[in-house]
Amino acid sequence: MASILKSLRMLADTSRLRMLLLLEKEELSVAELQEILSMGQSRISTQLAQLKQAGLVEDRKQGKNSLYRLTDRTLLDLLHAAGKEVTEAPADAKALQLVLEKRRDKVRSYFDELAGRFGKNYVPGRSWKGLAETLLQLLPPMVIADLGAGEGTFSQLLAQRAKHVIAVDNSPKMVEFGARLAVENGIRNLEYRHGDLESPPIEDSTVDLAFFSQSLHHALHPERAVEAACRILKSGGRIVLLDLKKHGFEQARELYADEWLGFSEVELRGFLENAGFTAVQSWIVDRENQAPALETILAIGSKP
Repeated sequence: MASILKSLRMLADTSRLRMLLLLEKEELSVAELQEILSMGQSRISTQLAQLKQAGLVEDRKQGKNSLYRLTDRTLLDLLHAAGKEVTEAPADAKALQLVLEKRRDKVRSYFDELAGRFGKNYVPGRSWKGLAETLLQLLPPMVIADLGAGEGTFSQLLAQRAKHVIAVDNSPKMVEFGARLAVENGIRNLEYRHGDLESPPIEDSTVDLAFFSQSLHHALHPERAVEAACRILKSGGRIVLLDLKKHGFEQARELYADEWLGFSEVELRGFLENAGFTAVQSWIVDRENQAPALETILAIGSKP
């Protein structure tokens, strides 16, 4: 009876209950639980120690890490029943899938290191600009919406290969400046339009690619901006989100007029999936070495 009461006390705490629901599905490290639950390391370690003492979980060494898993499976029915009351459980399940994806994709970490070395040592003719120009030339001719384009630097690059580029920004001065640059440089397939990310002035189902480059964190309602992008895309069209990973650099609100301090991969994937996109994927594609050490997420999806 004493052990049953102890187990029930463990299940009465929401954070411990969330951990148990995850550890029933997969062995996880403290760092992985941190990423999924957005909790501090000390809190997670304390909760795991309590669960281990109660005989509900056990750990095993894997290299430098310890992996934790559920051991007492006699409480599964009770655990699942209690889990139905946990509002964070669906988000935790999605975050778990993302963590497992990252674990399986060991190649990703290798290419992160490889990218960090690219351009560090001088090699004649090798540069990020050269690589970007090469990749742009591989794009098929498409109608592209650059949403939150600013003065449209990337729009101008895309226009080299695109069938037509529509650069949308909510600043009249940015639109005026970008449009003038396009005329001066003879870029005839680039059009600037003044409008909001949440209701871009583009007809439904007319765009092949909707692109957000570090602009979604300026939207008041980012989920609405993603829904609007889905609306303007043709069936089979794709969305590309390039934005900051969630961070704590508060000065960004004043320095850059940021509405949001970035997003987690789970949040970005959620925006895409809730808007109706399929084949959703995401990656960390850049990590700054200097403070505030911001990271960049690339997320993509397709409109059915």
